[in-house]
Order: sequence, then C-alpha cells, then structure tokens
Amino acid sequence: MSRTLIVIGLSIVAVGLLWPWLARIGLGRLPGDIVIERENFRLYVPITTGILISIVLSAILWLINR
Repeated sequence: MSRTLIVIGLSIVAVGLLWPWLARIGLGRLPGDIVIERENFRLYVPITTGILISIVLSAILWLINR
C-alpha cells in the first residue's frame, strides 16, 4: 500500500512540474474537454484529458505491480 501511495504522489509531482510543457502540446485542450467562458465565470471540465491520464496511470501501476 505504501509503495502505491509513493508512486501516486511522485506521479502527481511529475505532472505538476511538467504541466507547462504538457499544456504546450495541447494536453489541457483535447477534443472532449468542456470549456464554458462567460463574463466573470469560467468552467473547465477536462473529461478527455482525465480519461487519458487515467489510462496512462493505470498502465504504469499495472506494470509496477506485475
């Protein structure tokens, strides 16, 4: 359990550090990500980005636990 939590924590840190670079390649603006912008309001729902990150993290954790 502790190894899984460490891997998840390190993954979150890595994504946080790499976010400016990932935003440049369009990771935060994939088709399927919902963005609603109004005058004083902005709603961002990253559905596709969340699914993609979930698949990648699931594959990494599966490889680690093998």
